[in-house]
Order: sequence, then C-alpha cells, then structure tokens
Amino acid sequence: MDKQPNDSFFIIEGFKLKIPTEVYKPSDDTYLLIDNLHVKKGEKVLEMGCGCGIVTLIAAKKAGKVVAVDLNPYAVQTTKENVKLNGLEGKVEVRIGNLFQPLNSNEKFDLIIFNPPYLPTSKGDKVGGWLEKAWDGGPNGRKIIDRFIDEVEKFLNKKGRILMVQSTLSNVEKTIQRLTEKRFKVKILGRKNFSFETLICFEALKI
Repeated sequence: MDKQPNDSFFIIEGFKLKIPTEVYKPSDDTYLLIDNLHVKKGEKVLEMGCGCGIVTLIAAKKAGKVVAVDLNPYAVQTTKENVKLNGLEGKVEVRIGNLFQPLNSNEKFDLIIFNPPYLPTSKGDKVGGWLEKAWDGGPNGRKIIDRFIDEVEKFLNKKGRILMVQSTLSNVEKTIQRLTEKRFKVKILGRKNFSFETLICFEALKI
C-alpha cells in the first residue's frame, strides 16, 4: 500500500483511494480476496461490505455492473467518492443497508463477494463504533456469516458463485459444511498463515 502525503489518501492496485478513519483499511484479508478475484466480462457482481471500495473498483474493470453494499454510512460515502475519483460511476451503484436488506427480492448476481466480520468478540471488547463493525463477528465470530449463508442463495443466478474470505478463528469448516448442505460446490483458493489464525479464501459455486 503506497501512502500519499495526505494520510487519508492511498494508491492501491493502481486506484486512487480516500480512506477516512471510520472505514476499514485494506489488510491481509482484503489482499487475499483480491489475489483470488476473477471477474468475467459483463458479469453482474455484488460486493457485500464494500468498505473503502477497492474490491468493487477492481471488479468493475471487467464486470458489466457492480452493486456495493455496506452498513457503515462512512463506508458508503467513501466508496461513492472513490468510484467517482476513478471514473467508474457508470458501472457501480452503492447502497447502504444491513446485508441483503437494500436489495430487491428479484435481484440476482453472477458473483457475490464477501469479506465478513469474522473475529470472535466478547462483552469486554470495544465494538461500538462503525470501524469495529467491519470485524466484530460476535461471540463465535459467526453472527454475520450465518445470516449471510441463510440468504445468499436467493440472490445468485444459476451457476452463480460466492467469493469469500474467513478466519479459522470463526470455524471455516462449519461455513463450508453449511454451504455444501445448500448444494454449493466449495473450492479453497488460497490461504495466509499467521501465528494465531489462518485466513482462508474460497469460492462456492451454486450447482
């Protein structure tokens, strides 16, 4: 990540980005997702939890349309500004809301991308602010992941797919099991190991 003289501006993957303090800055999980992101020309893509918008911008290079969603109003405004900053207004629509709430029930996508809040948290953790919502996964790290799995199938086209990153701290095996039970074919695309966790990036294909 190349930081610019103004602390809130960055160049990432060739894109100019404004990232305020209230918005999650791209980290190891973001880059693992980016390394395994493959968008086919003309696809309709949804990024759930868009943050600063870097993944949305990369997807928009090939996608026909990208819808970017976030609960954090600062993230929504930031993504809108970064889309405009990089001249991609015609290909990206940014919406505010909780998971699939801002979507119409008949909207479907070829690819849904999600870097969910996956870190287990307790009552003693400071998780009240907008920034913390990007990583606060609740007591077992799965409070958002399980809700996403419950709903995602309704918004996928036939043979649509999910690209997702998750930590072993929040039971990746359970995520894969639940998706398999819903008739998804899951493939591990990449891993990044740390002393206390492993980040896993996987694709789930609707079959």
